[in-house]
Amino acid sequence: MLKHRGFPGRLPSSDFQFTIRRANKAGATKLIARERFRDRKQADRKADEGFMAALWHHFGEEPFERGNLDAGRLSWLFGREVVPAEDPFDPESYEALLRIDVKRAQASYPEVFFGPSPFEEAEDDDWD
Repeated sequence: MLKHRGFPGRLPSSDFQFTIRRANKAGATKLIARERFRDRKQADRKADEGFMAALWHHFGEEPFERGNLDAGRLSWLFGREVVPAEDPFDPESYEALLRIDVKRAQASYPEVFFGPSPFEEAEDDDWD
């Protein structure tokens, strides 16, 4: 299982996990497209937004290997903003290739693409 070095392990100041530490001995958890209802909690929506921001910052438009990315968190975006990058696609493989569907992701999370990046260092001009 590929470990994505530099990828955030969780949403800051929360228990929303983005990565896993080790591979499951029984095999990778299957990726499924989870239904997102309008009445989801604000914290859940922020976790999705934070995960999308991390994916975009880390991988951009390039295909990426599932690796140690959390299946539960990926499943909230899978089939919409994150889609298979290979055919045939194995949803139970750590080596499966995924990619961001940029147009759908921009429509769902415009602040990730058009707002300030939460992962870039803020320039501090007060040092002059």
